[in-house]
Amino acid sequence: MTSRRFILTSAAALFVLSACGRKGTSDDKAADQPKAANPKAANKVGSLAWTVAGDWRPAQDKARDRWRRPIQTLSFWGLKPGMTVVEFWPGAGWYTDILGPYLTQNRGTLYAAGLEAGAQDPSLSEVEEQFASKIKSSPQLYRAVKITSFGPRSGPVAPDGKADLVLFLRNLHNWMSAGIAEKAFASAYATLKPGGVLGVEEHRAKPDRVQDALASDGYVQEAYVKQLAKEAGFVFEEASQINANPLDDTDHPFGVWTLPPVRRSSARGQAPDPSFDHTTFDAIGESDRMTLRFRKPLKPSK
Repeated sequence: MTSRRFILTSAAALFVLSACGRKGTSDDKAADQPKAANPKAANKVGSLAWTVAGDWRPAQDKARDRWRRPIQTLSFWGLKPGMTVVEFWPGAGWYTDILGPYLTQNRGTLYAAGLEAGAQDPSLSEVEEQFASKIKSSPQLYRAVKITSFGPRSGPVAPDGKADLVLFLRNLHNWMSAGIAEKAFASAYATLKPGGVLGVEEHRAKPDRVQDALASDGYVQEAYVKQLAKEAGFVFEEASQINANPLDDTDHPFGVWTLPPVRRSSARGQAPDPSFDHTTFDAIGESDRMTLRFRKPLKPSK
């Protein structure tokens, strides 16, 4: 029988591959004064456009903006200056490199709730260490960031009732695999202030298929996400097609990880297959994703 620890380790490994799309590096140095990569195109320092264009973001991350649409997505969730934001499982920091500088410049706070210690996987520990090193080494960018953790045994990810916005960024399938999806929603609900927002981005499964409770292919049905949120006390507010990809039929030999940016060519744990033809899957692009906004009620339901 597979142990919970093994399941968590496997899910966390998938999180590193799918949520990050790159490996964190300890030498992601920024200049003493952060600059926009294209000052003429970006708005003033401290704007969301400025952070997205920032030269501290790796080129491979910026190349994915066409798929992840960070400005539109964060605007849909209502990100504003001065907010307290919680990002669950930031991985190597794809979104942290946007949220951290933005909130640092705008007197906000970002709680980065990383993978709970004890995942039993050196590669995961390395990513966490590199992420922490990056945050510590560039206070001019990441002064607003506070590192916490989330996992089966973790406590609160941030102070209860203080957050304006909580973000689940393509990690729900990992928490389903680890058996902690319900805990994630409960933790989000606890840390949000009344009226606060939970933003969810997740690989979207077809609604006419049976939902795999472990989300082993990385896809989750939108109705299933809404049900988990409802059970935790959230009210569904709106869905957006910002991150939709109609070319993704979700039927791939190695799950969602067959697609970019992971581009898996063999089953997990096996060596890559050099003869695997990526052409069809590269043409699809990144996955079809739901983008949902939930709200914690101002008053608890009776």
